[in-house]
Amino acid sequence: MGFLKTVFDFIITIGVLVFVHEFGHFLAAKLCGMRVERFSIGFPPRAFGKKFGDTDYCVSWIPIGGYVKIAGMIDESFDTDYVNKPPEPWEFRSKPIWQRMLVISAGVIMNLLLAVFIFWGINYVQGRTVRETTEIGYVVEESAAAQGGLQSGDRVLKINGTTVNNWDDILSNIYVETLGNDITVQVLRKGREIETTIPRASIPEPSQAAFGIVPNHTDVVVGSVDPGKPADKLGLKPMDVLVALDSIPLRYDQKVREIVRAHAGKPLLVEWRRGDQTMSGTTVPTEDGKIGISYGPRYNGPVTRVQYSIIEAFPQGVKDIVNVSGLFVQQIWHMITGKVSFSQSVGGPIRIAQMATQTAELGIMTYLGFMALLSVSLAILNILPFPALDGGHLMFLVYEGVFRREIPVKVKMGLQKAGMVLLLAFMAFVLYNDIIHF
Repeated sequence: MGFLKTVFDFIITIGVLVFVHEFGHFLAAKLCGMRVERFSIGFPPRAFGKKFGDTDYCVSWIPIGGYVKIAGMIDESFDTDYVNKPPEPWEFRSKPIWQRMLVISAGVIMNLLLAVFIFWGINYVQGRTVRETTEIGYVVEESAAAQGGLQSGDRVLKINGTTVNNWDDILSNIYVETLGNDITVQVLRKGREIETTIPRASIPEPSQAAFGIVPNHTDVVVGSVDPGKPADKLGLKPMDVLVALDSIPLRYDQKVREIVRAHAGKPLLVEWRRGDQTMSGTTVPTEDGKIGISYGPRYNGPVTRVQYSIIEAFPQGVKDIVNVSGLFVQQIWHMITGKVSFSQSVGGPIRIAQMATQTAELGIMTYLGFMALLSVSLAILNILPFPALDGGHLMFLVYEGVFRREIPVKVKMGLQKAGMVLLLAFMAFVLYNDIIHF
């Protein structure tokens, strides 16, 4: 039953995102007077579908996205039958270059709009919770923060000269406002003001745990429990608070992974809290030192709740998407430059399915937030200048606009086929990566 639910959650999540993306291409093509010959979820070969009017609406066998086949355009179907015929007014190649660029970009635009609308709704319904502390509760060993000299108990005053008033200000100034720059942190430590500079290069990826600081008043909370694994058999559930491992009290995420690994194949005493009830039990981690949970910090200190009107929530949603997009671009750049592990940074269908199920279990708002993040990542990846992606088609049009001539059909076909091969190889890699990290 759990497996079927995971598959169902994956199909719904990816189906919605791919449909929205391809509907963007479809709608823009129709508005520009182009004939759409096929609307496909998945890449060729075609599996099944139904034709209405000029368009074949179908599902195809290769589940790595989808495509809209527009008359007079070289795409994932590699159809070149039109090349030796005179251009027709409804064909892609007959339209002005700005219309063709609009059609190519429309899928990415729709994915970004979907994310904006989701965050708009989340901000309106939930508002925003501001963690009213600037005191560092824990510094992860060997992290960028630790190497920069930050310590537990430090109260952060300024980052790069900007005063911070709460924990959200701290994170925003580290990851967004100072993106790409070194950061200078001014703290109050035992009554003295101390300043330290942390190189941007030492912050490997845009996540709180990577920088290595956790706010005061924070617990270690179980995020998800893998079915059938030791933690599940023990009785742990999402949102349980880990209190101690092997009778060692836990402060934030201190040595959780190390303690579990040290007990690989050996009994491990686990203590946790669920609501007001403290529970304990013994489990045996797997031979590779895992008990089948994800975990993270949960703040339980003073907060201020900010509520937005339906009008105020919209610009906040736009701001959220801009910030998320910046972090995704930074992550991609770090992978390209080798600052972060490629295999640890990419996730394929298995990982997406797991995340879809885990976020769905935490509530509709958490699930929608995950879908919005996935929609942004899909948009950014699609706009990369790579053959077989929207960005590759866009680069063909940029070339045509600059040099006033089309790239030869044979060259386009060669690039498309090479891009498709590389894309399939990439998908095979992420699937293999998912399996070995499952």
